[in-house]
Amino acid sequence: MVKCPANEIFKALSDPNRLKIVEILADGETCACKLLEELSVSQPTLSHHMGILQRAGIVVGRKNGQWVHYSIEKKTVTELIEYLISLSEKIPEQDVRVDIADDKSSE
Repeated sequence: MVKCPANEIFKALSDPNRLKIVEILADGETCACKLLEELSVSQPTLSHHMGILQRAGIVVGRKNGQWVHYSIEKKTVTELIEYLISLSEKIPEQDVRVDIADDKSSE
């Protein structure tokens, strides 16, 4: 199981702005000033989103002068992927194809 409960990670990623932040950070460490430009949000709004991502263990921050530089916490992402794969492996294989003609004939 991931270090931070999966539900907290999913909750953190459920917001479009936070998901966009993660997508930006996937390219490497990024200054908060760049995130502000990319997202067109206020500094308090960005801080709110970054706090949620940090508490979920998805993002880490490094202070550099007056700005914080953020990056993805790869270990958390890897653990989440492993968790999802383990769930996937538990799901029995099923043939879920439905023939539309057969479906209509049962009405």
